[in-house]
Amino acid sequence: MVKDQIERRGVSEPGVLRAMQMVPRHLFVPEVLRGSAYEDCPLAIGEGQTISQPYIVAYMTEAIRPKPGDTVLEIGTGSGYQSAVLSRLVRHVYTIELRPQLAEAARARLEETGCANVTVRVGDGAGGWPEAGPFDAILVTAAPREMPDQLLPQLKPGGSLVVPIGTGDQELVRLRRGEGGFDREVLLPVRFVPLTREVRRGD
Repeated sequence: MVKDQIERRGVSEPGVLRAMQMVPRHLFVPEVLRGSAYEDCPLAIGEGQTISQPYIVAYMTEAIRPKPGDTVLEIGTGSGYQSAVLSRLVRHVYTIELRPQLAEAARARLEETGCANVTVRVGDGAGGWPEAGPFDAILVTAAPREMPDQLLPQLKPGGSLVVPIGTGDQELVRLRRGEGGFDREVLLPVRFVPLTREVRRGD
């Protein structure tokens, strides 16, 4: 998987490649789909959500340029696979999942696979996790209609936010926080499930 689907397509950061090799992807997909766990495609994980294809997980991980001392926020825990990959590369991962059943299942998988430096929260990720920030990097693994501005103040200077944006044709965008503001870069076309918000009375 790593050689044919990831390295061959341009992901080259050695730490990212090692992390992709270390994490047992089949443990993060439903048992009935484990035979397809290492194929180059997204897979359904229940409740209308998916685990991204291995290449996209590796690409997004490399795009934030993770370092061992970093603290990273992930929006959209899903199965926990992206969190597990990040956990091999950074000091701590904070991850938020709106759906309680997915969050609890991900928490169990992360514990079983030795990811002690991941904290899982159930909630609406669009507002981020201000009390745990600021973060060296933020990854959003579901697509909002537009840039989630509430996340921007939670990013440290020099940090990167990587997020898929759009409702039809989506773009994977990276924002880097500099001294004078944010630099925006479109990385590649993608297709992610929509970022679901918590529905409150009066909305």
